[in-house]
Amino acid sequence: MEHSCVQLDNLPDEILLIIFQKLHNCDVLYSFIGLNKRLDTIVNDTIFTRNLTLITSAHSPSYQFTDMVLDRFCREILPRINDKIERLNIESSIMERILLATNYPNLHALGLYNFAFETANQLFCDGSYLIRRFQNQISSLFINMRPHVQLSDGWGHPQKRNIFIFIKFCTRFKNLQCLNFSSSCDYEQLTFTSIAPTEFSSNLLELHVVIKTIIDCLCLLDGQFNQLHTLYVTIRPRGYCECPLVRNDTKLPNLQCFSLIHEGRTSMYDEIFVPLLRRMPNLEELSLYFVSTRGPIIDGDNLEKNIINHMTRLNKFIFNICSAICLDQLVNLPSNENIQSAFRNFQNSQIIS
Repeated sequence: MEHSCVQLDNLPDEILLIIFQKLHNCDVLYSFIGLNKRLDTIVNDTIFTRNLTLITSAHSPSYQFTDMVLDRFCREILPRINDKIERLNIESSIMERILLATNYPNLHALGLYNFAFETANQLFCDGSYLIRRFQNQISSLFINMRPHVQLSDGWGHPQKRNIFIFIKFCTRFKNLQCLNFSSSCDYEQLTFTSIAPTEFSSNLLELHVVIKTIIDCLCLLDGQFNQLHTLYVTIRPRGYCECPLVRNDTKLPNLQCFSLIHEGRTSMYDEIFVPLLRRMPNLEELSLYFVSTRGPIIDGDNLEKNIINHMTRLNKFIFNICSAICLDQLVNLPSNENIQSAFRNFQNSQIIS
């Protein structure tokens, strides 16, 4: 390493910065911090310290955060750069050691990956040290839950454990503005149809979630998150879903960006999708991805009449909409040219039919 440092010292700072930016930030810090004053100055730049990712999978498959590497980060590196760290991305297995290693006065974004339900339940309970330390400081949370064995309640129904963790984060972090909550489990989508009324963070402005049904989306937008300006929803239906009656008429004037991905087919376009979208008069960006199995083909005329004309501020519309219609339901099957011409009023667009 000493010989390497001599060679590095022969390079100008600009070249060293270019080289170091090709590496992972934590590799740069672990390899060069503390070697000499010049390298210390370079690697202490916010380029390398503002956003740290301490996740094994983010590096090469053979890379591991051994106890020796982790000990040095916790004992030496993190305390030296703690005031420069604004975002931490960490794995569940080392989360507690990293968060307790030092103070993080400027940390406002936290990514917790491969996150175990048991860990979340234990470390972020009422009155826990981590909650007391970070509940007013964190404004952005990125949560990826670890796959786990599906459990059933006393009636044989699958336990919905992730929703309790979601609620815990929404209620514990008082100044939370952005939440991205996902799971690697196909059967652990969030569902809001059977939870008790809960007072969520009124500061939440941006939300990314994977849910079970379009009804869960309606429940999500029933007034609990009135301040949202950005909402990304992925619907991943699995098995039978209860569909309670939920209001779908209250305006959502603060919503400016909405993305809806529906995996699998849906017959709810006219019944739920259109009324839902008409509740968003101030949308500036809209993304729709779904397969419709009921009604006529959803073409440009349909989209313009039912959606676009109700959003006077819309300036970006991305969509991938398929209409799966039985041939015996159609009197005249439109040609590709007819479908294309229905999008004549869509400027700067590329339409594939």
